[in-house]
Amino acid sequence: MLLPKKVKHRKSHKGRARGKRVASRRTTLAFGAYGLKATTEAWVTSRQIEAARRAMTRAVKRGGKIWIRIFPDKPVTGKGSEMPMGKGKGAVDHYVCVVRPGTVMFEMGGVDEELARKALTLAAHKLPVKWKIISRDIS
Repeated sequence: MLLPKKVKHRKSHKGRARGKRVASRRTTLAFGAYGLKATTEAWVTSRQIEAARRAMTRAVKRGGKIWIRIFPDKPVTGKGSEMPMGKGKGAVDHYVCVVRPGTVMFEMGGVDEELARKALTLAAHKLPVKWKIISRDIS
């Protein structure tokens, strides 16, 4: 699974304005011919990214090339089940990537369009966002 080797701050805040802003980076295809683009906002965990990657890889029978354009670098903390109120912030439980509307999450190349759409659809069902499949304009 993906997780950062080293972080500047061990724990982080949740952040403001969740779901209100659109992506300004990673909005167009950069590597492959087909891509999976988010249309809603969500926190995508490293487990979800790995599940989507496996689904795509199996669908194309290890052919073509897959690029993962998102990385989980935000730590999420959790406490024990019967902890009383107070007692500080919990330990780091897992890492997430903040995905905003318009972010290209995965790209694929080296396969035909039908197979790419099938693989990206299988991957998208593992993710907590609404999505659309985009393709490069070949002209």
